[in-house]
Amino acid sequence: MEIIIDRIEEDIAVCEMLDGGMADIPLARLPQGVREGDVLSFRDGVYTLRPERRKARQEVIQKLQDDVFK
Repeated sequence: MEIIIDRIEEDIAVCEMLDGGMADIPLARLPQGVREGDVLSFRDGVYTLRPERRKARQEVIQKLQDDVFK
């Protein structure tokens, strides 16, 4: 399962799930240094950063913005 960190509030990461739902996850359960916009996978009870997925999402968002502001 993949999740996206929407925002961080104090010691909680507010995350968007693939199904569009939201979940609050304690930062203590996530890899150190996570930040807004990071993509993580969750498997066998472990969260893993997916930097290549973050980069891909950023590229898609940038293209959408470029198309809107042409």
